[in-house]
Formats: sequence, C-alpha cells, structure tokens
Amino acid sequence: MSITAILPIVSTIIMFAFAAYVLQRYYLRRRLSYLFWGLGLAMFGIGSMSELLLTFGWSDLFFFTWYLFGAVLTAAWIGQGTVHLLAKKKLARISTVVLVVASIVVAIMLLRTMPDLNTAIFNPDQPVSEQYREIMPPISEGGFVRLTTPIFNVYGLITLVGGALWSSYLFWRKRVLPNRVVGNVLIAVGALIIASASTLTRLGYGQFLYAGELLAGILMFAGFLVAAAPRSEGSSDETAPAATSV
Repeated sequence: MSITAILPIVSTIIMFAFAAYVLQRYYLRRRLSYLFWGLGLAMFGIGSMSELLLTFGWSDLFFFTWYLFGAVLTAAWIGQGTVHLLAKKKLARISTVVLVVASIVVAIMLLRTMPDLNTAIFNPDQPVSEQYREIMPPISEGGFVRLTTPIFNVYGLITLVGGALWSSYLFWRKRVLPNRVVGNVLIAVGALIIASASTLTRLGYGQFLYAGELLAGILMFAGFLVAAAPRSEGSSDETAPAATSV
C-alpha cells in the first residue's frame, strides 16, 4: 500500500477517535464548546476518509466531502468550540449563527460548482490535494467557492490558535495546572502545522498535506489529553480556571 493511502488511513482513525472522545465529554458535561470541537474533529475525520477513498477512483460525493469538510469547514468549526469557551455568550451565539449560515452557503456554492469539475484529468495515484486546483474551475469561470476557503481557515486559525495560546498564558500567569499550559501549546502547534500544510497546498505543494494532517492530529489529540488530565486533589471543574482550549 502506498504512502498516499497509509497517511489518510492513520489520520482518519486518529481524528474519529479524537472526535468520539470529545463528544463523549460533551455528553457527560453538556458544554457547547465540547460539541463544536467534536463536530469539527468529525469533519476533519470525514475529510481524511474522503482523501483515502479518492485513491480508489473518482467520486463526486467523496470530492464534495473532501473539499467541504477537509478544505473549508474543519478549522472554523473546531475554532468555534474555543469561541464558546472563551467569548461572552451573546458573541458566541451570534458567531455560531453566522457560521451555520455561511457553512450552508458554501455547501450550496460547491454543489453548483460540481457539474463544472474537470474530472477527466483526475489521477487516483496522485493525492487529490495536488490536483484539485486543475479539477476545479478557476474563479474567472465561476469557481467562486475557492474564495471562501481562506476566510474559514483564517477564522479557525485565529480562534483555535489564539484561544489555545491565550489559555496557556492564563494558566502560566496564575501558576496553576501546568498540564494545561503544555496541552494548549501542543494544540496550538498542531493547528499551526495543519494551517501551514493547507497554505502550501493552495500554493501548489499538496504533497505536504497528508503528513501535516497526521502530525497535527497527533499533536492536538495529545494536547487535549494532557490538558484534560485529572486535576490534583482539592480542585474541581467549578473552582479551577475555565480556560482550556479543546
């Protein structure tokens, strides 16, 4: 089996396990931050799985899910979990409504673009991240959905990385829960890695995307586990600082 298939397999397993773990915490604690983190991570897993399935041959459905979840929505929805954790409730609610509406609009735009894809040039032996620029119509010919990708990714990068670093700073300044300092730094580094890999992909260097996804998934999952480690005796969810990103 080629490395093109192996990396998405491992990334998919890690991200679905990560998403299940976070969604279980939502079920137990009923905090919306866990729900949005879990949904975003599930989108990450769907995107990785779609990458894998496209190595077996072209599929409109798998390309649609790869681009929508893997290229556009994942970072923003994970970042929205951090917004619900750190921002005021009114701002979190408004931004969530905007994100939901924007996600629906992007999905519709992508559906309208699908009939114009140049699927004849698709090569299953080459990662889709290295081909999608040629497969999708240019912006001048109606491929406007491509303009939305940087907007969602920048929003996700700012909210996720910014929230993780801010949380680390708060715990470091108060000299409490050092595991959360380390955990949030790992999460921020993982988010920066996938953001860098996505940027390189848009610049035409898609060969780094699979490795970037895998490394980012490992670091973010590890960061969450470290940050969520049991507190020392005498502290509780109610009295400990509430700022932990993912």
